[in-house]
Amino acid sequence: MTQNAYTRRDDSNRTLDSTGAYTDTDTDGNGNGNGNGSADGRGAGRMTGTVLVTSGTGKTGRRVVERLAALGVPVRSGSRTGEVPFDWQDDTGWEAALRGTEAAYVAYYPDLAVPGAAEAMAVFGRTAAASGVRRVVLLSGRGEPQAALAEEALRGAAGSVEVTVVRSAFFAQNFSEGALLDGVIGGELVFPAGTTAEPFLDLDDLADVVVAALTGDGHAGAVYELTGPRSLTFEEAAGVLGRAAGRPVRYVPVTGPAYASLLEEFGVPGPEAGFLAELFAMLLDGHNAAPTDEVKRVLGREPKGFSGFASEAARNGVWHR
Repeated sequence: MTQNAYTRRDDSNRTLDSTGAYTDTDTDGNGNGNGNGSADGRGAGRMTGTVLVTSGTGKTGRRVVERLAALGVPVRSGSRTGEVPFDWQDDTGWEAALRGTEAAYVAYYPDLAVPGAAEAMAVFGRTAAASGVRRVVLLSGRGEPQAALAEEALRGAAGSVEVTVVRSAFFAQNFSEGALLDGVIGGELVFPAGTTAEPFLDLDDLADVVVAALTGDGHAGAVYELTGPRSLTFEEAAGVLGRAAGRPVRYVPVTGPAYASLLEEFGVPGPEAGFLAELFAMLLDGHNAAPTDEVKRVLGREPKGFSGFASEAARNGVWHR
């Protein structure tokens, strides 16, 4: 994947995440998880040892790092250029990053649905098990069959390591920190979502769930599908964003091929542009439209709504440029 405004990257917040721009899988309205943890109670108690956060400078990783640090949990923020070197394209450094850790948050770059992701998850699982890691929380894609294969590869290779999977809906923060930020500022959101509704998830809620699974008991083996409280079409979301930003924001739907062509104009190689367009078309065919109650079931509170996200982002001045 290239490092541009339209693809996911571990060291940048100005990206459009698909493994967490959407991220969740088969939606039946109630999620695919088992509520507040594994049914057989495999959680082994509160974890206070060192946690490795992969992609620790990204949109989700930095939030997890901040929360763990606030709790007094020792944390290693792994990234390609940080103090703890960690590169998803070079597994030779993974053992050193994991050595002495008790848990890890796994946010794979570029996406769990890409070719090679399952193999990378198998290597990571074996390395984590050999390093004595006790618990892993994996960020995955809602409604992504290929991501589900990567999840299984991690579980199969990790042995006795407790694995929790968090499948996220489209990040609300893609409009304030990601590739769609410029569209909000410019008043025009171009995206191949048609009239499909999406239950946008606030990343603060996702990070809280991840930290709960990393540090608390009762989550081993769970699969949590996280969404916001209600679904909006991109046109409706544009209206909410425009009111919060104090300027008109218009949604412009395009076809998948047209979006791929647009990406190519921005320098994305043809195969990658085609992959992204196909991925978004698959994710936005309606099967991810139903919200779940998983955030409330894990945290005991309602998730933040899209209007709340937009109001907060506006107060922080992200669209005042």
